[in-house]
Amino acid sequence: MSYHQQIPQHDPYANAYPDYPPAAPQPHNAYNNNPTAHLAQQAMQQDYSFDQHSNWDAKSYNSSYAGSQAHLNPHEMSQVHAPPMPTMPYQGMGNYPPQQRPGMLREQSSGYSVARDKLMKRRSVRHVELQQGNLVLDMQVPSHIVPKGMEKAEEMTKLRYTAATCDPDDFMRNKYTLRPYLMGRRTELFIVMTMYNEDEVLFVRTMNAYFAECKPSFSVLKNIAHLCSRTKSKTWGPDGWKKVVVCVVSDGRSKINKRTLQVLTLMGCYQEGIAKDSIGGKDVTAHIFEYTSNVIVTERGEVSQSACPVQIIFCLKEQNKKKLNSHRWFFNAFGPLIQPNVCVLLDVGTKPTGTSIYELWKCFDKHSGVGGACGEICVDTGKGCSLLLTSPLAASQNFEYKMSNILDKPLESVFGYISVLPGAFSAYRYKALQNGPDGKGPLASYFKGETMHGAGSDAGLFERNMYLAEDRILCFEIVTKKRESWVLKYVKSAKASTDVPTTVPEFISQRRRWLNGSLFASVHATVFWWRIWTSGQGFFRKILLQLEFIYNAIQLVFTWTSLANFYLAFFFLVSSATSDVNTDAFKFLAKGAGPDVFEVFLKLYLGLLFIILVCSLGNRPQGSKWTYTVCIVLFGLCNVITLWCAGYTVYLAVPHTVAGWKDFPHLVETNATFRDIVISLAATYGLYFVASFMHFEPWHMFTSFLQYMFWLPSYVNILMMYAMCNLHDVTWGTKGDNGSAKDLGGAKKVNKDGKEVMEVELPTAREDVDQVWQASRTALSFKPPEEKEHRDAATKQADHDRNSRTNVVLAWVGTNILMILVFTSSAFTKFVNDHVQSTQGAAFNPYLTFLFWALAGLSAIRFFGSFSYLLLRLVGL
Repeated sequence: MSYHQQIPQHDPYANAYPDYPPAAPQPHNAYNNNPTAHLAQQAMQQDYSFDQHSNWDAKSYNSSYAGSQAHLNPHEMSQVHAPPMPTMPYQGMGNYPPQQRPGMLREQSSGYSVARDKLMKRRSVRHVELQQGNLVLDMQVPSHIVPKGMEKAEEMTKLRYTAATCDPDDFMRNKYTLRPYLMGRRTELFIVMTMYNEDEVLFVRTMNAYFAECKPSFSVLKNIAHLCSRTKSKTWGPDGWKKVVVCVVSDGRSKINKRTLQVLTLMGCYQEGIAKDSIGGKDVTAHIFEYTSNVIVTERGEVSQSACPVQIIFCLKEQNKKKLNSHRWFFNAFGPLIQPNVCVLLDVGTKPTGTSIYELWKCFDKHSGVGGACGEICVDTGKGCSLLLTSPLAASQNFEYKMSNILDKPLESVFGYISVLPGAFSAYRYKALQNGPDGKGPLASYFKGETMHGAGSDAGLFERNMYLAEDRILCFEIVTKKRESWVLKYVKSAKASTDVPTTVPEFISQRRRWLNGSLFASVHATVFWWRIWTSGQGFFRKILLQLEFIYNAIQLVFTWTSLANFYLAFFFLVSSATSDVNTDAFKFLAKGAGPDVFEVFLKLYLGLLFIILVCSLGNRPQGSKWTYTVCIVLFGLCNVITLWCAGYTVYLAVPHTVAGWKDFPHLVETNATFRDIVISLAATYGLYFVASFMHFEPWHMFTSFLQYMFWLPSYVNILMMYAMCNLHDVTWGTKGDNGSAKDLGGAKKVNKDGKEVMEVELPTAREDVDQVWQASRTALSFKPPEEKEHRDAATKQADHDRNSRTNVVLAWVGTNILMILVFTSSAFTKFVNDHVQSTQGAAFNPYLTFLFWALAGLSAIRFFGSFSYLLLRLVGL
């Protein structure tokens, strides 16, 4: 969609602040970049100017446009000769990175600490005027990453730091600004990458992933380079990077991974020593760093020049307030200033292919009614699909993801309503997200759960669980938005891979939130189905949506009764296959062995349900992982028995001659077993094969199908049981301190020459900044030792106590149930009939005989004790 086709861009400050923002002069020099020099040069030569407003007069000391007011002496930021940036991947240096030796990691870590401490100690006190009441600083970036010939380009030589002291909803009201807005750039794509404590490997995987030959193939930067390469596009082309802004939001300064912070340092998007935790007595809520980076960084600290620049906003939240709050900074704080056409949501660790973001954008460009879209999220199977071979859990999830992308998403896309656009990789039209004049709408509903899950909320359990699936709520609100007719689409050509849980505790914890949120959000959408008739959708679209809501309601009923349905399928399939001695499915073991096998596995199944119920009521999966693992294996064995009985029943039901298949309609009509079992199995598992081959993606049927079938009972029984038993847990699964560290120092107000300014400590020696940059690069070149999951002492003790409690309950109730199952079993009854009654001719149960004699013996002992006590009293003892 070209810009001349769009409605005029709304200026959020036009009415409230007619004299804001300031104008920007022309840039200096042209951008010279080796891979695409002629394209980027044209991009940088374009005018940075934008529409000016009134007579806004402000001083700017080291900025070519209004934005920062740091009183820094130019000579103090001394220029250091920067060596040329190496080419990836240090070709000819076969010994890079150097081999890690014992103690080397500590040396490199201390080297970074020494450089950082030196920078912090050599900071100088400076007086800084506030920009519209806000602290905004422009700091020189390390000389190593400034592109050649761009020494005077503001956005590539200076890092802009803004200390936000407000809630994200008040960002614009407090007159905060961003570089893309000040430079008058119209943003077509606004990409957000949310992270918590992901390491440098996951961050690099999303930002600039590499193949072995170190060519960017799957990453955000590769996608931006692809947009710049589309020279025949009306929207994209050489200056396409100016229409893309990447926003990285980290949830909590104390929680961010330090090595990830070092990667951002190498990219120029972060610097030590400039952030403050309070401004004039106000606590800082977010540290916002802005820089147009022209470098690519790997997780090993290798640095190379990028194919094109990228505008990056790094928002480091002071407190850990969860992912929904991070999205509120993106949508409510930055969105009104950026005014993008399309917003793309990514989780750090998700790896989009080189053209995925373009494919998503193209869907919005071709169809003006598309309000949201998602691509195909697949499992990152590792090198040579090694993960599928080493982890049955990952393989089962791979099959689940694939079948959802082959069967579910296309169906929902045809109707126009996809029940969930995954937050890990999806896109929305910014206009479709906006609330109405009454303040109600998609974004208002999306962020409703943030306060609902906090302390003091009066929301009910249903609502709090429903808003765990905030992405489902957002999709429902977009499609049913009043007086508008937005639809949601699935774009199969837009692919992204993501990591999946490979351990049982992590898997159960993740699915707990997914299942609870999706279940209650589905109930909400089903109950309020009538809202599609009050939306602005066309009549035929409403009919299609109505059919989809009916389909979803039926699916909801089957989800609710899945536990019983799976057990009943197991019960009837195994019982029918073992009921006749002549057609017994287990007669290869022994004649008449079928009923005994059925009874053993039936009671095993019931016992496993009981164990999972007890564990789910109080234990964390991390504290009972072996219990859950054993149950998963035993449930898998139960499913193996079920599938064997089903296959054997099918074998007996189908004709064994060609003549028997000739009259197929008569066979269906007369053979109930064939009709009920064979056709139903073909309609499910046969559909998997047909649909997979139809989409030319059959490989998961051969690499992951068996693992999925083994895990299927656990998907139904363990995950559903744990989710329903933990409805009270409405957290996202992350845990940690929500406070502020208060270790950065503050900026206090002082009077200078009759003006109120801020007194701050800032780095002033360019060589210090360069040394920290170099130390970050060196530290990343050494792989850190793997750390196992750490539980603090209190959590570890709580897990131990819960596990001990569970073991006692299981032992007590389990022993009683085991006795009941054994002595009421047909095997015990058969033993009594064959051995006791036939030899002794007595009609009694030996267990009852034992019970009676045991009770009589205990009573005799009690009587003897009482009688002895009386005798002792009589003799005076």
